[in-house]
Amino acid sequence: MKSNKNTEVIGNSQNRIAQGTIITGDIESEAGFRIDGEIKGTLKTKAKVVIGKDGKIDGTLECSNADIEGSFSGTLKVDGLLSLKSTAIIEGEVSTHKLSVEPGATFNASCNMSSNVKSMNSGSKEQSA
Repeated sequence: MKSNKNTEVIGNSQNRIAQGTIITGDIESEAGFRIDGEIKGTLKTKAKVVIGKDGKIDGTLECSNADIEGSFSGTLKVDGLLSLKSTAIIEGEVSTHKLSVEPGATFNASCNMSSNVKSMNSGSKEQSA
């Protein structure tokens, strides 16, 4: 909990998309998400997103951290840790800082891993002598 400053405070409240629910469109929130239903569109949050075993996103996801057990198709941008469980199915483009993949996960995506996925402070660069 050292570098997550606002994420921990904001992440205490969580939105839940229940199984059987389908949302089409764009969603923006400060709070985290637990997705057991389906989203077709864009989801942007500064908090953590969990896609349950029956959950599915088809579109774009931008978040701080993500745990995926279900399926994702599209563009995935995770500022911190992307954790793929054994039941996860990922297709598309992925940008993340850290990646954890359990055996059995399906990962058919182009992946870019770097320490500055999110450009929060464009003035501070990690070029020390």
